[in-house]
Amino acid sequence: MLNIVLVEPEIPNNTGNIGRLCVGTESRLHLIHPFGFVINDKNLKRSGLDYWVHLDVTEYQNVAEWMTQIPDQSRVFLMSSHAEKSYLQNDFKDGDWLVFGKESKGLSGEFLALFDQKNQLTIPMSPLIRSFNIANSVAFVVGEAKRQIAVSNVAK
Repeated sequence: MLNIVLVEPEIPNNTGNIGRLCVGTESRLHLIHPFGFVINDKNLKRSGLDYWVHLDVTEYQNVAEWMTQIPDQSRVFLMSSHAEKSYLQNDFKDGDWLVFGKESKGLSGEFLALFDQKNQLTIPMSPLIRSFNIANSVAFVVGEAKRQIAVSNVAK
């Protein structure tokens, strides 16, 4: 099961959509405070529809609390538009942690410094845009990770 981490999410619709994706892909969602919305926000529930009740979700009051839950920091992958390595060049495994930053700023330099730089990944994109919507970004990376895990399981 993949672990999807949203650090300080700001937009309820995005979090709702990501929650729905997590239910559909049997992934866990980890949310790190502070949020830009209340967890029972109607927009969050509208985006997550009735799937929210099936979501495996954990909230953390801060990054330090979340970090105590990570058994192997080498399996934490940080998504950043400034990274050099594409997520398509990474080898994902079941249980990996895929970390996404807040919509307005991404992951802070301070947060990125908590982990090895080789674990920073980017999504290749046209120079005509700054970034993809976070819900789309999560879908890209989760899709590729699930594909690799399925191929790995077939090979066994």
